[in-house]
Amino acid sequence: MSETPPDPAAALAALRAEIDTLDESLHGLLIRRAEVVQRLASSAAKPAGTTLRPGREARILRRLLAAHHGPMPRATLVQLWREIFAGSVAQQSAFSVVLPNDPALARIAAAHFGVATPLRLHPSPGRALSALMGREAAAAVLPWPRESDTEEEAWWWHFDAPHLQVIARLPFFHQGEPPLEAAVVALYPTDPTEHDAALLRIELPGTHDRSALATRCPGGRIIMLRRDGTRTRALVETEALPPGAPLPEGAALLGRYAIPERGAPAA
Repeated sequence: MSETPPDPAAALAALRAEIDTLDESLHGLLIRRAEVVQRLASSAAKPAGTTLRPGREARILRRLLAAHHGPMPRATLVQLWREIFAGSVAQQSAFSVVLPNDPALARIAAAHFGVATPLRLHPSPGRALSALMGREAAAAVLPWPRESDTEEEAWWWHFDAPHLQVIARLPFFHQGEPPLEAAVVALYPTDPTEHDAALLRIELPGTHDRSALATRCPGGRIIMLRRDGTRTRALVETEALPPGAPLPEGAALLGRYAIPERGAPAA
C-alpha cells in the first residue's frame, strides 16, 4: 500500500501558522518590555539625566551577539535591537539628533537611533555642535575624523571638552570595515562598558612625529596628526587609559565610548 504524498499546501499553511504564533509571542514580549521601561522611567532608582545609555546598549548587544546562532544574520539581530532601544528612548523623552546635512551621515544616524527619531540637519559640523550646546537636541552625529579633513571640517579641534563628550563611535556593529564612520556627541559622559576607548586631543609645542607621540600615548592609535612648525596637534584613540588615570602631557579627554564590534565581511 503506497503512502499518501505530502500536501505542499498543507505543509506551507502549517509553517506559516507556526510563524504567526511566534510573531504573536514576540509582540507580547515587546509589550511587556515596554511596560517595564515605563516602570523604570518613573522609578526613583533610575539615574538622573538623559534617557540615552550607549554603554548599556553596547553591553546588551555584546551579550546577544555572543549567544546568537542560527541562520538569522547578526546584522539583522543588531538592527532589531537598535529599533527596540529607539522605542524605549522615545517612551521616556522627546529625543532628537542634530547632524550636518549629509545623506550618508543621516543613514548612519537613522540606523543607530531608529528610523522614527527626528534628525535635525545643519550646514556644518560646527553648526550642529552649536545646536547641541543650545540644547536643541539630545545628541549630535558627526563624521568620524579623517586625515584629509580641512580646518573647517576638523570639529574635534574646536571641541568644547568637557562640556561636550564623544559617547559612541558608529556603526557599533558592521560586517567588515564600514564605508563611513561617525561620532555621537552629547552633553554628558557615557556609562562605561568592559571594552572602551578614550579619544584624546593632544597639542604640544614644537614638531613631533608619530613615533614620539606613540611613546607619550602607549597603546594609542593616531587618527590625525597636524604640524605647522611651531606646534603639533594630534587626535589619538586609546584603549590603554583607564578611567581616572592621568592624561598624557598636552592631552584633553574628548570622550569615552564602547569599542565597536566587527563581524566577518558578508559573503
